[in-house]
Amino acid sequence: MTGPVSRVLTVLELLQSHKLLSGAELAEKLGVDRRTVRRYITVLEDMGVPVTTEQGRYGGYMLVPGFKLPPMMFTDEEVLAVSLGLLAARQLGLAEAAPAIESVQAKLERVMPDGLKRRARGVSETTKLMLARSAPPLDNRLLMTLTQAVREEQRISFTYHHPDREPTCREVDPYGLLFQLGRWYMSGYCHLRGDMRSFRLDRISGAQLMPQKFKRPADFDIAHHFIQSLNSMATHRVLVILHTDTETAAGAFTFCPDARALFRHHEQGVLLDTNVDNLEWFASWLAQLPFTFTILESEELKDVLREKAGKWIEACGRSH
Repeated sequence: MTGPVSRVLTVLELLQSHKLLSGAELAEKLGVDRRTVRRYITVLEDMGVPVTTEQGRYGGYMLVPGFKLPPMMFTDEEVLAVSLGLLAARQLGLAEAAPAIESVQAKLERVMPDGLKRRARGVSETTKLMLARSAPPLDNRLLMTLTQAVREEQRISFTYHHPDREPTCREVDPYGLLFQLGRWYMSGYCHLRGDMRSFRLDRISGAQLMPQKFKRPADFDIAHHFIQSLNSMATHRVLVILHTDTETAAGAFTFCPDARALFRHHEQGVLLDTNVDNLEWFASWLAQLPFTFTILESEELKDVLREKAGKWIEACGRSH
């Protein structure tokens, strides 16, 4: 949160942690003038927060003695959800997020009863989440700009840097954001290409909001679109029967946000129908599956797997 609302809440935080603060002290801490401080105090009073004013040389603003915000009540399940959410947020690759996350946790603990505070600390101190780390770190401002554009359904312009091509200027109607395997993506309608496109955020620079508005499709699902985009870029169609159930098969697709979209029912298990751009990689991935499979298509994939199998068998027969 930024802007006046954030500063008003900061005033409340400062008054709760200090017995008395002068207008000059508040102005210095907030980076505003004293007239603006008085306006923030008025907003707090309108919200029902009892702020008193001490006149004179050593005067200032203070909360009515005994005033405290009511304790923030959570169930055990809600404490777990919030704590895990903060743990996950630390690993989303946002360059400047760490101070904000620590501030959120400190504010929550300050208003929690002691019992809930201990539970929250217990989760944060004893639990680790091994998520894929983002590389390189993402600029917080870019993510905030894109989040606003998606929420307000407002077009954005930016420069896109593709590793194999010259940078291009794009105007895009952003439909959604996705964090997948350590990287952030945005999908939306690209006016340069006249079609839907997905963009890696670490390749975007100079993003700016534009005045044009758009209407996002009500049924848009960015995870589904992302899978379809990957399929459209791949050149080799593969058709494989996975001899297991849907849940187990989906668990093997750690690189895919919604693997179930690739599955169809088959009497012998799950039918995987997709496209890949690297048969060598896909054959190696198949070989490490904890269940059996049958390749229906393609012949090229069968040849690659036979070659790999031959090398593995040869390696097992070598003497040392």
